[in-house]
Amino acid sequence: MNCEQMHERLPDYLVDDLDESERTQAHLHLSACPRCRETADRFLEIWRKLEMLSAEEPGVALRARFDAMLEAYTQGLGEARTDALRQRFDRWIGGFWPRRPAYQVGLCSLFLLLGLAIGHIVTSRPSANGELAELRQEVHNMYQLVTLSLLQQQSASERIRGLSWSQRVSQPDPQVLSALLQVLDYDPNANVRLAAVDALQQFSDQSMVRQGLVQALTRQSSPLVQIALIDLLVQIQEKRSVDTFKRMIADENLNDAVKQRAERALKQLS
Repeated sequence: MNCEQMHERLPDYLVDDLDESERTQAHLHLSACPRCRETADRFLEIWRKLEMLSAEEPGVALRARFDAMLEAYTQGLGEARTDALRQRFDRWIGGFWPRRPAYQVGLCSLFLLLGLAIGHIVTSRPSANGELAELRQEVHNMYQLVTLSLLQQQSASERIRGLSWSQRVSQPDPQVLSALLQVLDYDPNANVRLAAVDALQQFSDQSMVRQGLVQALTRQSSPLVQIALIDLLVQIQEKRSVDTFKRMIADENLNDAVKQRAERALKQLS
């Protein structure tokens, strides 16, 4: 079992939902891989912290709103057959709930954070501030882990999902930013590279990202990706791209639409 397979099976491993063969392989990998072992320990630590949180009673207003919603739902439920509703509900859940463990971890993390935030607002318990902040940081770390895991998948659609997940990370580590730039530079699929441009826009205030965007423009062969990069560099007013634009304009083999966009960008930044 390699690191990628371990990341995919980690949630099942932690809840003891692997068959004997896979569990043995997971044990062997964790004993030999400090990085994966650290990740597994981090998940276990989060669950231990959750168990330490005391149960809180909801406020009167929240309870009243819940009762009102429940009553409305019950009335609507009586207007249709129970079996039909159950089937529609199952199909809805099936389409909403991700199938891959990596997606499930991220979605559970989101629900976890939302629940903790609601509990904090309802109870306004000062002592919960530290616990909530610590758990929020753990969820932030898991978002990054899911992003990095998806970006390494063989499927282009899953790598695009990873780029989408990166936008949930408000302050990514350099490792995540480097992975996003790596996708932009070298991913074999032009659609994935185009999605990487969109993902990196959120982090364009970072120096390493701005420099990486300029360098990436010289490596691109897809006109769509080139145009997207040119537009982004103009949007963030990155003056270091001027020389690159000049070289592109001088290239006789450059796509005409890209050349026109580069000429316009050069005027806007000069």
